[in-house]
Amino acid sequence: MHSEALKFTNRDGLQLAARLDLPLGRKPIGYALFAHCFTCSKNLKAVANISRALTSEGIGVLRFDFTGLGESEGDFADTNFSSNVGDLIDAARFLGERYQFPRLLVGHSLGGAAVLQAASRLPEVQAVATIGAPAEPAHVTHLLASKREEIERTGEAEVVLAGRRFRIRKQFLDDLEGTRLRDRVGQLRKPLIIFHSPIDNTVGIENAAKLFQAARHPKSFISLDQADHLLSDPSDSLYVGAVIAAWVRKYIRHPLEEGKSLAQLIEDNQVLVETGAEGFFSEIRTGRHDLVADEPTSVGGTDRGPNPYDLLLAALGACTGMTLRMYADRKQWPLKAVRVYLNHKKVHASDCGACETSAAKIDWMERLLELEGPLSPEQRQRLLEIAEKCPVHRTLHGPITVETSLKDQAE
Repeated sequence: MHSEALKFTNRDGLQLAARLDLPLGRKPIGYALFAHCFTCSKNLKAVANISRALTSEGIGVLRFDFTGLGESEGDFADTNFSSNVGDLIDAARFLGERYQFPRLLVGHSLGGAAVLQAASRLPEVQAVATIGAPAEPAHVTHLLASKREEIERTGEAEVVLAGRRFRIRKQFLDDLEGTRLRDRVGQLRKPLIIFHSPIDNTVGIENAAKLFQAARHPKSFISLDQADHLLSDPSDSLYVGAVIAAWVRKYIRHPLEEGKSLAQLIEDNQVLVETGAEGFFSEIRTGRHDLVADEPTSVGGTDRGPNPYDLLLAALGACTGMTLRMYADRKQWPLKAVRVYLNHKKVHASDCGACETSAAKIDWMERLLELEGPLSPEQRQRLLEIAEKCPVHRTLHGPITVETSLKDQAE
């Protein structure tokens, strides 16, 4: 995904820091707005993983820091749940003025409660997703239990949350107590999907049950088995992102499904590959199709996709199968299926009797064909010969020139 830093001004005149994540090499089919968890920030790894999954489905994502948190201006002590909802609405308006109003709201923990509270005030929103959200915002006051008496008595107190110090004032507690979220959920009238872990020790699973019971259909619940509240394991946040991306496609339709031609969707007929600042994980955009590539963990990757040589073998295998399918159809032969098994390795040139090269090592690709169907021995032999003529096979055996240049930074 492509990501850029932004700032926008909230209703109190404060500059809030944000990141806009965009699909690779294409215009978004819609936008989502993400609200992070209590005292967290937009840069939480779980937030980035969920955003990446959404951008891979063509959805742009704006994630921002609430007032007084992360890189945003303001004093956290002056904020409350209502001001968070206000920040969320200001972010939606900024997105609408600069790009397009969000059609999906995603909120984590107290951010989940905030998107539920804000959704009815944002008519362009078509779907809402919550992750580990409390049924009532006042639920978070249990995190302040050791300081509750001091806050009530003196009007404020310093608390330590996740190893960081925050000043909490009584107005924060009063605002939480005065919010009746489940009433708002019952009036939501928008598709809702609720994610929650049965072992969440911060916001118990009973909160998901209360929200689900209060909501009207269409509503869905996904259990995050073995996940903690912050989705610390990357596999959990990647799973949440993938499920939201699949679910929301019912409500945010692809431009191709809305009557736009394929030619309008594909720009310049290019393959675009982007590798980020960390690790080897790469996103691939070809036409209107998305792929990924990575390296195994043994060499420093995250094993979230095939490595480049696997993709090369896949191209050869796919081309082989398509070529044999085309030939058999033209000949009207009873070929039911083609399976191509491939392997790649580096071997010493001296071990290859058919190779004419002075190089010490060569690339060796093994290709095993399994042809299903009542074919004669002669037909099977001919298909074996045709496999050698597939276009990718010919490309690999022919002279190849790769011309590399730098793109102008001003473009």
